[in-house]
Amino acid sequence: MRLPPLKGCVVLVPVKAFGAAKARLAPTLDAAGREALAREMAARVLAAAAPLPVAVVCDDDEVARWAARHGALVLPEPGRGLNGAVEAGVERLGAAGAAEVLVVHADLPFAHEVAQLAGFGGVTLVPDRRDDGTNVACVPAGAGFRFHYGPGSFARHRAEARRLGLPCRVVRDPELTWDVDVPGDIPAGMGPPVPG
Repeated sequence: MRLPPLKGCVVLVPVKAFGAAKARLAPTLDAAGREALAREMAARVLAAAAPLPVAVVCDDDEVARWAARHGALVLPEPGRGLNGAVEAGVERLGAAGAAEVLVVHADLPFAHEVAQLAGFGGVTLVPDRRDDGTNVACVPAGAGFRFHYGPGSFARHRAEARRLGLPCRVVRDPELTWDVDVPGDIPAGMGPPVPG
């Protein structure tokens, strides 16, 4: 898919197939509940990207159609895994003219105003509440930043900024550090009640 000319900061949201998302929530949510929760959170993240343009990187046709209906650019990257898909997405957005790419994960139920993280001039990282994972990363599009998602990604992404000689800013916005990985992470009012 050919991208329109871009400039400034573009938000990139990696979205997993809704039917396969959030398997670790199975003790609390059935398949339909997990899919509905994944869709709701992803829609909130796309809305939080405004007024910046947003692209969804995915390997699922249903997600691609959903993203297009929500006004996002669609970057199909099948078979690359999360790190490869995000790196390919950043590269494609940079080739279309984006100066920086704000990677925001689709499981942030309180996502808001992510555009505030743009414009730093280096790497901006928002860790999860445990300072382990990376919920948001804003990187210069042409820097060759390598992504290292998975357990311990926050430390690895800080090391990657150092490797590239880029200043690194850490932002601990409570609403952006909250992601949903396990049943206890589901906020009240989303999904079924979680026993105390």
